[in-house]
Amino acid sequence: MKVTLLTYTPNPEKVIAIAARQCHSKLSATEIAENIKDEDIERIIRMVIERGHLSVLEHAYFTFAIEGVSRACTHQLVRHRIASYSQQSQRHVRIEEDFIIPDTIKKNEKAKKIFNDTLELCKKSYKELIEMGIPLEDARYILPQASPTKIIVTMNARALLNFFELRCCLMAQWEIRRVAEEMLSLVKKVAPHVFEKAGPFCVTKNICPEKKYDCPKWIEIHKLSK
Repeated sequence: MKVTLLTYTPNPEKVIAIAARQCHSKLSATEIAENIKDEDIERIIRMVIERGHLSVLEHAYFTFAIEGVSRACTHQLVRHRIASYSQQSQRHVRIEEDFIIPDTIKKNEKAKKIFNDTLELCKKSYKELIEMGIPLEDARYILPQASPTKIIVTMNARALLNFFELRCCLMAQWEIRRVAEEMLSLVKKVAPHVFEKAGPFCVTKNICPEKKYDCPKWIEIHKLSK
């Protein structure tokens, strides 16, 4: 798996702070931009997040390149609707890379054999169908969800905070959780105050929608809070 932050709004935190200040100022955005200080930006961002004035976060966008993940993973990813996606097409691109194998299967020799044997049959049949003249768009029907894919994703800061609440949770499926954790690590470097307290619901709101109070993360957080 590889997650890369391709590009993002220049000075994302400054843009957010300007937008927030514009809501309560007679000055123009350009005048606010000329006078706003770094300490103002940090204070404003923390204030809008604490007060739930999250619409101003939508002015900052982040674009990621994600590769080496399965179609099973991206099927979950594209459910996040406030985002833009451009995915490698199985209709036009012949799949020749290795399939994605979950760790639980890798650790079990019997399961690994069953999995690999099935994948090899799919790969062989896919190749034979193409050699018979079946178009890629039809041959792809035989490919499993373990098929590797590449996708470009753009989300605004507000959508990302929600994405992290859902997908950084230990109850989230392992592959998309790893993607979310990589994305969070990257955006923290360019917008540290926006994503300072980003993470699953137990981190951001001190609640567990899954009611998994025996979760290691929940236990860890409440040990620290004592």
